[in-house]
Amino acid sequence: MSNNSDLVRIAMTRLFIQRDVSALQEYWADDFRQHNPMFGDGTSHLAAMITSLPANFSYEIGAIVSEGDLTVVQARITGFAPTPIIMAEIFRVSNGKITEHWDVMQEEVPADKTASGRPMFPAA
Repeated sequence: MSNNSDLVRIAMTRLFIQRDVSALQEYWADDFRQHNPMFGDGTSHLAAMITSLPANFSYEIGAIVSEGDLTVVQARITGFAPTPIIMAEIFRVSNGKITEHWDVMQEEVPADKTASGRPMFPAA
């Protein structure tokens, strides 16, 4: 793997887009720490969530930025809440594994409803 951005992109694609829970063993550390208040530490909560996602769930990756051991992913999630959600997900990567996670979420506002007229998420 060439860098943390690549590792996180592949890990999130496998887990959230392909719904491949085996990605947890490959890309997440055994002592994974979670800062989202809805989930406990470890990967069992993620595995349970992935297997229970509705058929209309979608995870889209936007920008990815890495500095040092931190990688931030901009994402759009649909099918998880009544309206699409835009997220900034922050991952700590150590020794080739995702070791820690934080996120910030907000409902997506359509571009024609924003003060600037610009979208919150890049066009596909």
